[in-house]
Parts: sequence; structure tokens; C-alpha cells
Amino acid sequence: MSDLDAPRTSLRSPRVADAPAVWRLVRDSDILDTNSLYYYNLWFRDFADTSVVATTEDDRVVGFVTAYVRPSRPDTLMAWQSAVDPGPHAPGLAMRMLHALADRAAARGATRVETTINPGNRAVALMLRRFARERGLDVHTEVLFGSEDFPGDEEHTHPPEVLYRMPPAAPSPRRPATADAALSTR
Repeated sequence: MSDLDAPRTSLRSPRVADAPAVWRLVRDSDILDTNSLYYYNLWFRDFADTSVVATTEDDRVVGFVTAYVRPSRPDTLMAWQSAVDPGPHAPGLAMRMLHALADRAAARGATRVETTINPGNRAVALMLRRFARERGLDVHTEVLFGSEDFPGDEEHTHPPEVLYRMPPAAPSPRRPATADAALSTR
């Protein structure tokens, strides 16, 4: 399928009415922690400005990213949970949503991005490094929450969550010093 044949997707802020579709994307992903539908209703009511959904021409939700600006760090956008419906919409959609959120956050003064992933999720780790490179951000990683921070039975242990901190990169001879614009440029 060529780019011309691929279904078109649009990005927009989520609405409470999108919560059931997002909940199903999470449930069907088999890798994300499924929160209650009530949770997504509240999230889209309170954090629509810092989250995004991708929709098809008929307004079907095919991807999302939930995010928020950290209260103690208003310069930091924390991208928390995301999923894309596998299929013809998938190629590049997660990256497109992340850039859209970073653009929106930059307009409000955010210059840094954070997110967490499981250590074994190599595809997302590579995508995050590409995102950081495209936006002129450095990448620093550390374990934010270890498996011991997720009590449960031995059969269902939660893997650690690795924090990816992406502050503006230090200026180099090839990159001008524009820390204020780090999130808003590509």
C-alpha cells in the first residue's frame, strides 16, 4: 500500500466520548496496563490539552497518547500511555502524535519530555531516541520504578519502568543554542 492509498488520520485533543475506544485499544494491546473506563473519562476531561487521539476520516479512534505537564516541573511534558491500532494507519503514527504533543507543550513553555517504557520494548526505545534526535533533545535513562514497586503475585510480575528524560541538548558547533525552542523545532 502506498502513502497515497493509506487511510488518512487526523490528530486532535481527546473528548470524553473517545474514552471507550481508547480503553479498548489499551485492553487489546496485551502489553499496556488497562485502567478503568472511568479513569479515561476523567483523563480526557482534565488532561485533553496535553493528550492526543488519532482518528480516521469517519472519526474512529486509531491511536492515542495520554500526557500531562508535571505539576512540580512545568517545563516537562510527561507522555504516559500510548497505543496505535495495528494496520494501515500504524506506520509513523506514534511518532506523529508525540511530535504534535511536544509542539503543543512547547507553545506553553515546556522544553523537556519524559516517558517510561519497559526495558524489553526495543521498538519504542528506538522511536524515542529518534524523536529526541529530531527535536534536538538528549536522552538520559534510569529505572523510575522497579518490579518491587508493583506488588502482585509471582505469576504476574510487572517489569520495571525505565524513565526516559529528554532535556534540550547542549549546543554543539552544528546546532545553535536555542534551548527555549528545543521542543518546537524539528
